[in-house]
Amino acid sequence: MATGATYSVKYRRKREQKTNYKRRLNLLKSRITRFVVRPSNKHMIAQLVDYTEDGDKVIAHATSAELVKMGWKHSTSSTPAAYLTGLLCGSRGKAKGVKKAILDTGLFPQVKGSRIYATLKGLIDSGVESPADEEIFPAEERITGKTLSSYVQKSKDIEKDFASMKQNILKPSK
Repeated sequence: MATGATYSVKYRRKREQKTNYKRRLNLLKSRITRFVVRPSNKHMIAQLVDYTEDGDKVIAHATSAELVKMGWKHSTSSTPAAYLTGLLCGSRGKAKGVKKAILDTGLFPQVKGSRIYATLKGLIDSGVESPADEEIFPAEERITGKTLSSYVQKSKDIEKDFASMKQNILKPSK
C-alpha cells in the first residue's frame, strides 16, 4: 500500500496565475454584467461581458488603440486615454441595453487612482451604473490631462483634445 501525501493538480489557469477562480465565482454569482478592464504597457482594453454556460459573451468592447482612429494624438496608455476608453465602452454598452456593471480587474492590483479606476470612471460617466467609492478615482486634473500638459512639451493641447474626444464619444450616433 502506498504511503505519503496526496496531491491534486490545480487547474491550468490557476497554475499559470491567469485566473483567480474564487474571485471569478463571486463575480459570477452576482449575475451582473462584468466590466472587464485589462491594462497593457501600450493600451487599455475594456469589455462588458455576460456569463453563459457556453462561455462568456462580450456585449461591448473598446481599446485605447481605437482612440487613435478617432483622432487622439497622445499616448494610449495614459490616464486620459483610459478614461476615454471606459467612456467609449460604456456608450457602446448603453446602446445595447446595459444598465449596470461590476468591475472585474482579474489579477491586476487594485491601486487607488490607477488607470483601471480611470476606465471605471469613464464607464460611470457614460451612464452605466457601477458600485464604486468616489475616493478611488484619479484626480480630475489627471483624468483631463492637466498634469501631463504641465511637464510633457508635446502634450500641451491634451486638455483641448480630451474635451473634443469626450464630446465625440458622447454625441449620439445616427
